[in-house]
Amino acid sequence: MSLALATLLYEWRRYLAAVIALAVAGLLVLAMAGLFMGLSQSSTASIDRSPASIIVLRPDVEELFGNNTDQPRRIIAEVYQHPEVVKVSPTFLNGGGWANFPKDGQPAKSEGVMIMIVNPVKGALTLPDDFDDSLIQALKEPLGVVVDRSSLAKLGVKVGDKAKINDHTVWVRGTTDGYPNIFFSIAFVSPQTAKQLYLWNDGPRVGPLMVQIKDPSRAQQVADQLNAHSKGHFRAWSRPDLARANQKALLKDGGISVMLGFAVVVGIFIGIVITWQTLQGAILANIKEFASLRALGISMGSLRLIILELSLWVGVAGLILTSILTGLVWIIAKTFGVPMDFPLFIDIPVAIALLILAVLSGIFSLGVLKKSQPADLLR
Repeated sequence: MSLALATLLYEWRRYLAAVIALAVAGLLVLAMAGLFMGLSQSSTASIDRSPASIIVLRPDVEELFGNNTDQPRRIIAEVYQHPEVVKVSPTFLNGGGWANFPKDGQPAKSEGVMIMIVNPVKGALTLPDDFDDSLIQALKEPLGVVVDRSSLAKLGVKVGDKAKINDHTVWVRGTTDGYPNIFFSIAFVSPQTAKQLYLWNDGPRVGPLMVQIKDPSRAQQVADQLNAHSKGHFRAWSRPDLARANQKALLKDGGISVMLGFAVVVGIFIGIVITWQTLQGAILANIKEFASLRALGISMGSLRLIILELSLWVGVAGLILTSILTGLVWIIAKTFGVPMDFPLFIDIPVAIALLILAVLSGIFSLGVLKKSQPADLLR
């Protein structure tokens, strides 16, 4: 065991503040990014959780946020030409105006909602695979609507209440988890209910196409083959590729970028300043030990390496604590129905940044070693 690691383990109380500072800095960035990534994922959860392995969009659409995804219905026949395609189902999205029927003391709510039309049949490509039998039955009921649990307060209803969509009465028959939306609440309805609400579109244009293939493990290869023969009429995406594109597109949003940037700046300030001050104080507390090492002939360069290694181990400890705290935050968020996601393209840079912050703090603390004079041991 190296001297630096032994020092950290033996005198961990002196370095605990530095470890906690790094952990809080990492948690601040990861929690903020994880929340936005989770909300991004929940916004497209009905597609991501479909039994389909491939999603077909217009060729000019790079992600789902803020894009018009309508495309010609004739694309369905072109997709069916691939020998591995088993089933193709178009999705139907519509906007609607939601209003509740306020009870005594309850405020009136008027919100825009996104109407997601799903086929309430087990195994249907438009039906999310986490919808259980009770939700399927709820959708089959006349004018039955299913909303996310996190949207109940926003919409001013609870299960069993009636509400209005585009001035037509509907009934909230069930709730889902994991489908909050950062833009509009989602209301799931069956095709039969959509027709009664005059929201069913049977025209020449459809939304994203859900494609089921014989072997789901070949989704990427089949998507590439479909794109090669699409003649520029459409673009096929595997579900993981589309999910990553949606998350990266969300990060480019101006407001979200500003908030994440602010979190990064605050995290850097917290991490580097507190860690630097803590390391400096711990080194000063052990200055006689460092002076003893110099008296034994250990060079100043070797002592600097010990400090840098010590700061690196502090960074590793901070990274471990960050993982634990982030896991706890994820569990708490899940309990309250708030989705969070931590993709590797965010986790890895944050981990590297924490280690760099720890080493930088160690570099800033090297000046304290000048006080480790062997002659001071004689006083």
